[in-house]
Amino acid sequence: MAGGRRKKQRFSRIHAFPCGRASFRSEHSLIGGPGFSRIVYCNEPECFEAGLQNYASNYVRTTKYTLATFLPKSLFEQFRRVANFYFLLCAILSFTPLSPYSAISNVVPLVVVIGATMGKEVIEDWRRKKQDIEMNNRKVKVHYGEGVFDHAKWMDLKVGDIVRVEKDEYFPADLILLSSSYDEAICYVETTNLDGETNLKLKQAPDVTSNLHEDSGFQDFKAIIRCEDPNANLYSFIGSLDLGEDQHALMPQQLLLRDSKLRNTDYIYGVVIFTGHDTKVMQNSTAPPSKRSKIEKRMDKVIYLLFFLLVLISFIGSIFFGISTKEDLEDGRMKRWYLRPDKTTIYYDPDRAPAAAILHFFTALMLYGYLIPISLYVSIEIVKVLQSIFINRDLHMYHEETDKPARARTSNLNEELGQVDTILSDKTGTLTCNSMEFIKCSVAGTSYGRGVTEVEKDMARRKGSPLPQEETEEEDIVEGVAEGKPSVKGFNFVDERITNGHWVNEPHADVVQKFLRLLAICHTAIPEIDEETGRISYEAESPDEAAFVIAARELGFKFYERTQTSILLHELDLVSGTKVERSYQLLNIIEFNSSRKRMSVIVRNEKGKLLLLCKGADSVMFERLARDGREFEEPTREHIGEYADAGLRTLVLAYRELDEEEYDEFNHEFTEAKNSLSADREDMIEEVAEKIERDLILLGATAVEDKLQNGVPECIDKLAQAGIKIWVLTGDKMETAINIGFACSLLRQGMKQIIISSDTPENKALEKMEDKAAGVTALKASVVHQMNEGKALLTASSETSEALALIIDGKSLTYAIEDDVKNLFLELAIGCASVICCRSSPKQKALVTRLVKSKTGKTTLAIGDGANDVGMLQEADIGVGISGVEGMQAVMSSDIAIAQFRFLERLLLVHGHWCYRRISSMICYFFYKNIAFGFTLFFYEAYASFSGQPAYNDWFLSLYNVFFTSLPVIALGVFDQDVSARFCLKFPLLYQEGVQNVLFSWIRIFGWAFNGVSSAVLIFFFCIRAMEHQAFRKGGEVVGLEILGATMYTCVVWVVNCQMALSINYFTYIQHLFIWGGIVFWYIFLMVYGAMDPYLSTTAYKVFVEACAPAPSYWLITLLVLLSSLIPYFIYSAIQMRFFPLYHQMIHWLRNDGQTEDPEYCNMVRQRSLRPTTVGYTARYVAKSKRLKEKKHQDR
Repeated sequence: MAGGRRKKQRFSRIHAFPCGRASFRSEHSLIGGPGFSRIVYCNEPECFEAGLQNYASNYVRTTKYTLATFLPKSLFEQFRRVANFYFLLCAILSFTPLSPYSAISNVVPLVVVIGATMGKEVIEDWRRKKQDIEMNNRKVKVHYGEGVFDHAKWMDLKVGDIVRVEKDEYFPADLILLSSSYDEAICYVETTNLDGETNLKLKQAPDVTSNLHEDSGFQDFKAIIRCEDPNANLYSFIGSLDLGEDQHALMPQQLLLRDSKLRNTDYIYGVVIFTGHDTKVMQNSTAPPSKRSKIEKRMDKVIYLLFFLLVLISFIGSIFFGISTKEDLEDGRMKRWYLRPDKTTIYYDPDRAPAAAILHFFTALMLYGYLIPISLYVSIEIVKVLQSIFINRDLHMYHEETDKPARARTSNLNEELGQVDTILSDKTGTLTCNSMEFIKCSVAGTSYGRGVTEVEKDMARRKGSPLPQEETEEEDIVEGVAEGKPSVKGFNFVDERITNGHWVNEPHADVVQKFLRLLAICHTAIPEIDEETGRISYEAESPDEAAFVIAARELGFKFYERTQTSILLHELDLVSGTKVERSYQLLNIIEFNSSRKRMSVIVRNEKGKLLLLCKGADSVMFERLARDGREFEEPTREHIGEYADAGLRTLVLAYRELDEEEYDEFNHEFTEAKNSLSADREDMIEEVAEKIERDLILLGATAVEDKLQNGVPECIDKLAQAGIKIWVLTGDKMETAINIGFACSLLRQGMKQIIISSDTPENKALEKMEDKAAGVTALKASVVHQMNEGKALLTASSETSEALALIIDGKSLTYAIEDDVKNLFLELAIGCASVICCRSSPKQKALVTRLVKSKTGKTTLAIGDGANDVGMLQEADIGVGISGVEGMQAVMSSDIAIAQFRFLERLLLVHGHWCYRRISSMICYFFYKNIAFGFTLFFYEAYASFSGQPAYNDWFLSLYNVFFTSLPVIALGVFDQDVSARFCLKFPLLYQEGVQNVLFSWIRIFGWAFNGVSSAVLIFFFCIRAMEHQAFRKGGEVVGLEILGATMYTCVVWVVNCQMALSINYFTYIQHLFIWGGIVFWYIFLMVYGAMDPYLSTTAYKVFVEACAPAPSYWLITLLVLLSSLIPYFIYSAIQMRFFPLYHQMIHWLRNDGQTEDPEYCNMVRQRSLRPTTVGYTARYVAKSKRLKEKKHQDR
């Protein structure tokens, strides 16, 4: 296709875009004014004038930090967190006499925690840096003068450079196309990286530079481009090219954007106009919205609560301290004589008791800081990263065909996956394959194609019987043929009446010929020939279009070459019955858009006849038929209805012959309209096209199948059993969406459908009203009325527990989501078992998602595969991108990427449930262990008359959260499982624990806090009462502070680690190592630290070796404290398990009693998840069984 240049033709006549020289008016008058001041000196990037412009370099940086900004920016990020900022203040205050501990023991843990988080930032940013280095060092050919082009790095490009880009290379900057390997200076561009669209875009250079086909042609090339300043609009461009004395308009059709790819063209020459961060793709690269999970938000509230508690107990302690200090000297007598209040500093001065109390308040704030878990944030980040690695490496979510694993693109939302209440899904490419197959067609009133679609099979099942015998036989025929002939992608058509050239024997063979010829000509596809096999493949704008061209080829009309002004076919001649080569002169293409819903081509055949060939949606095509062109209208309409019922996408095909005079008039108007630079250019083109696309003669209709992806019905069934609501937001027509809904069991027989549609005769009449405002008001009133009727039906059905489905079209949805109506719409939608929004625009998808998220307050998940789903994915709490065939735009905007919809089942029910449970348990346990530790400090303070003396050695305090108790919590967050993956999938209702937030409710949080306080009470008072007056050694000595502190600390370490062991459901050797290893490490640390110089070890000097270890009472107290602290938890767990079991505990019973394989017992437990409103085939089967039982009962 792109092999060398062809004879110059007027390609601008064919497509509906302007090219060549155009008159200056409208927007082009803005050039030189504000926002349009850019001047590019083509081929002179180093000239003095270019240097004055000071344009950005082509170096692109996507990293978060630079070497200079890393330290200040990352420190700012860390200390924005209130907990970290608090610990920073404590570290600063630790250098003052106010500090209850040494400065170094306080600073080291903070440095470790902040350093670990900053290290993670460094690793993530280094990955971005490596991507930047790879991109900036890509090579492209640049003109160095004298007509010589040589390779240069992308980052070295300057504004004004002339570059030569080869086939299948990416454009290194935003370029203006000057010429290409085609004489007409056209090129084909793929913009998948920009907008997710896989179809090729056609670009064309200005006429004045289109003859520059050789490197040497640029030796003396000089020009000036004046254009708009850098902006983010991908689809607009205004500029002018000054060459010699002439000025030429530049349009979006000449703009080649960075990161798009050159396709089907050997090479192009272009001039660089925007570089680096000035390019449109970089101007569009905004950071995705910051998303935080609900658990993380609640965790922040708990930390604020702990801060309040910290301030409260510090305030209480300082008041008591102030009172005690004031009473130290009374009538010259010293109550606490050992403090020498008569010779003290301000800290204990009875004469300045208020000042002493205030200073004590700051000391207490520092001392009780251990209530706040310093390592919580960094531990959660480590756990989430490791959880993401498990998700990425799960082989059950790896798609072998496309070699794509699941990929968690952010680790912030892992636990949110376990709390999803509503899924909002795209249909095409998400529930279906977006791999269209030509399966049926209607030609001349006869339906062809014996294939049976998934929806048809489901429809047969809905009628309560297997497929009819004849359809089953047809399936066998299909399978038999498929076995004998290799399958062709895009073609699943079997009908011996028209395959293998048999169509020539049909009664209307001439109509079949015109039908197939139209399929082979009316498109914008580009053929590509494989040089090794000679096989032709097609690059098409959409999978539908590719399927049509492939179908034409398989049925005898092979499109094999496209030139600028002709299409060449090998077609079967009706008269001779042999293959002949025919050429059709391509005169015009009137392209498809969403408002026209059709496309047309005008060609001249070899006999000189002018033909208009048109294909489009039935809603716009039937009204354009001529009176004598409606011969097959009635049967064709019937067939289209049947195809839509079978879940197929349909298009109507028609044609007409034109006379020369009519065509000349059209072509003149069409050329004027497309070369217009006014704002209403598109309307002008549409108006001209409207005049000629009339009086058409109907040929027939096509039907292509977009198959359901493997496992979609099963996945939806499991998600529905888990209590997750599923909404489908699609751009498809209502009939197709409804039938896909039946196929994947979102809808079922007997389910009442509330249909809110604007496609009624009354509403159509309202749309045609002259008073548009009154028409809009009346349409809105109609939609509100339909919703109120649905609400009444919903109220009635709630009494009988009937399931309802809401189906609404795009026009009605526009009114339904307006501010004064949206609450009614949402109330209706939430009450229905399933919701399908048809004909939805990308903006509507995003607005519906925002409405559900903001009004319900529940977690929403959006899933889609195309650029039109980006808004929805970014608006939802979690965006899941399907890495399908519609480009990577959805994936790039998503939080998690998967290859198939069915993987959502495992992602949510297994990984989501596990992550939610792990993070919830981990945070609760963090608060428990810190409260238990912090309150022992508080109780000792009260015991020591709030003197500010810590119960423990400085390093005991500092290392509690960092070493002795943090690793078991991380192991819990990474490895713990309440039930196995198999049981997560077998009993989907388990997922509701996350949706209802059972494991991180305020009751559970306060329950763990109470457990922490009770543990602290038992540890402190047991140790104090046991050791206060009791002789500790053989010599009769009682304990000092250092022995009491070491004993209490030992008890705390044992209790919190054993509490962890009791909380874990699924032990691995790593958890055993961390829990018991943490306890062993405490004893090792105590020995090693105690053996150091007393200057370093202070109160811990030989305390274990010489005091604690030889004393039996030390070991006995540890054992008794451990047992007494864990008994309350044992009692609570036993009562809760026996009388108020959670769902996962019921599954434990099943497993422990060996009843997991008992189908009757498992079914009984599973039935708890099947509410009357639940969708899915299991619920459908239950509903059907119930109806049969009721019918049998009535018959009796």
